[in-house]
Amino acid sequence: MANPNRFGTKKRTGGINITPFVDVLLVVLVIFILTSNASIPGIKVDLPKASSSIALEKPKTKAITVDNAGQLFLDAYPVTLPELEERLRTEKALTPDFPVIVRGDAAVQYAKVVEVLDLLRRIELNQVGLVTGKPS
Repeated sequence: MANPNRFGTKKRTGGINITPFVDVLLVVLVIFILTSNASIPGIKVDLPKASSSIALEKPKTKAITVDNAGQLFLDAYPVTLPELEERLRTEKALTPDFPVIVRGDAAVQYAKVVEVLDLLRRIELNQVGLVTGKPS
């Protein structure tokens, strides 16, 4: 009589197969990583409303925010106008054609936003967008 373990039948061992559980966890982790980087960091401002707008959110996008007090922020970090110019010139040296979005509070003086736009023109950044909110 032949030995049953000799011809490919193996003795079952007890335990839980966790491979499907690990696969599900990895998929959830990938989804979490992708959605956590989906927005551009910035300061919360009350955006003016526009009837139509296009999305400029790309991975290398820099966000310049002008709050209602006229304070400038570059990606949520407070800066002065000369500091903003220096940091944007450094970024342009590393990445020549990166998109920039300008987020101005609805109550901010128009001249402050024009100063930022004039600075972007002097640096010769071409991909510039103004962020607006959707009408309610």
